[in-house]
Formats: sequence, structure tokens, C-alpha cells
Amino acid sequence: MFYVQRNEEGQLMRVEAEAYAESTESLPADHPDLQAWFASEVMAIGYKQLQQIKQLKQLKQSDLDMIRVLDDLIQVLTDKGVMRITDLPAAAQDKLMGRSQAREELGGLSNLVDEDESGLI
Repeated sequence: MFYVQRNEEGQLMRVEAEAYAESTESLPADHPDLQAWFASEVMAIGYKQLQQIKQLKQLKQSDLDMIRVLDDLIQVLTDKGVMRITDLPAAAQDKLMGRSQAREELGGLSNLVDEDESGLI
């Protein structure tokens, strides 16, 4: 049994499994109005979630790309003597050194850039 609230046109506005003060009636789970309500809710939620997942994936890839840019920028600035690694907080130094070691183990910077990348920002 589900507790529902309808608007003036008789359309379902709210459906709950527990009774609530604004409910106007109760309906069995197999009622056609409830079936339509749940079907539309699942479709709306599913589409919204798919859109959010897609946006989150794009943001994550953008974050990874920006990390790479910042990593390269810090390397260039330190190579040119504009800044020293010791100018950064200890936690940042540790992270950069870890990344630097991992990149070296992978063969340096040249192996990390795809052949089809132009190298320009």
C-alpha cells in the first residue's frame, strides 16, 4: 500500500510508502497510477544520473589533464630557476617528488605524450 497526494486535476504529486499528513488516499502497489508514477520517476532519475555521470567523467578527465599541465609547469619553472621545489610546502614537495620518480620509472616525459598530441596548450 502506498500513500499518495493528488493535485486538483487528479494527478499524483507525491507518493510515499509511509502515511503522511498531506496524503489524500492510499493505493495498492499494482494501481495503474502508481505504475505510471514509478515508471516516469525511474526514467527521470535514470536520465539525470546518466547526465551527471557523463559530466563527472568529463570533469575527472579535465582534472587529470590539468594535473599534467601543472606538473609540467612546475618542472619548467624549477628548470629555469624561477622557483625552487623547496619554495613549496612539504606535502606538495612529497607529491611532486613521487610523481617525478614515477615518471622517470616510466621513461621520462617523452613516453607520456601521445604521438598525436602537438605538445601545445
